[in-house]
Amino acid sequence: MYAEERQQAIAALVISQGRASVTELARTYDVTTETVRRDLAALDRAGMVRRVHGGAVPARALHLVEPGIGERESTRAEYKDAIAAAATEFFPLDGASVLLDAGTTTARIATHLPTDRDLTVVTNSVPVAARLAPIASVSLHLLGGRVRGLTQAVVGEHALRVLDSLRVDIAFIGTNAISARHGLSTPDSEEAAVKRAMVRCANYVVVAADSSKVGREDFVSFAPISSVDTLITDSEISDGDRQALIDEGVEVLCAEVAS
Repeated sequence: MYAEERQQAIAALVISQGRASVTELARTYDVTTETVRRDLAALDRAGMVRRVHGGAVPARALHLVEPGIGERESTRAEYKDAIAAAATEFFPLDGASVLLDAGTTTARIATHLPTDRDLTVVTNSVPVAARLAPIASVSLHLLGGRVRGLTQAVVGEHALRVLDSLRVDIAFIGTNAISARHGLSTPDSEEAAVKRAMVRCANYVVVAADSSKVGREDFVSFAPISSVDTLITDSEISDGDRQALIDEGVEVLCAEVAS
């Protein structure tokens, strides 16, 4: 395979997968890691991919455009369902407190919330609050503030003040992107501020994100990777990304999609 052909193939693979590591590409195309790095440098200069630590992501992966909740609800739905089911083992015991971040994956986690124990649940998500409000065993606290129509998440100073006064047992956090270098990130600065406060007030942090978000970096980092205790993702996460997170002390659980 000529260098130009290999580079085109690498670009297509990175775009289709959302991420590829140097070692993975070297193995796939039977070349050295040095050759892959030169290929990625050429593709980066051409604007086809963006080089990141240990590999590459699509050039569009670092962006400010944020999909709406309707589009995200139907994207990779089966993976999100599997992640939500796997999250059930992290639900705390009777009398504990839970924080549920806004997001389509965390909203699915809310549907699995046990009803056989009394839990205090804090959320900034209007859809999550609507799902949990009828459950008698849940003491529900919906953060106040401005609701972003795009994500139906509460943001603003009032929400931040309340979060700064709280300490919860466990937080289930959503993210648009996660990488060892940039941590957890999202396109919107106001949502980033609320997410940052959520991570800060939790004794244990579980991030729920499908593998398409792993290795990506978005505009605003709201938490370093060191603040994450567990990532629940799906089995399509690359070996390189998984190991990079494990090396940073993150427990990585891969949920299997039902066949």
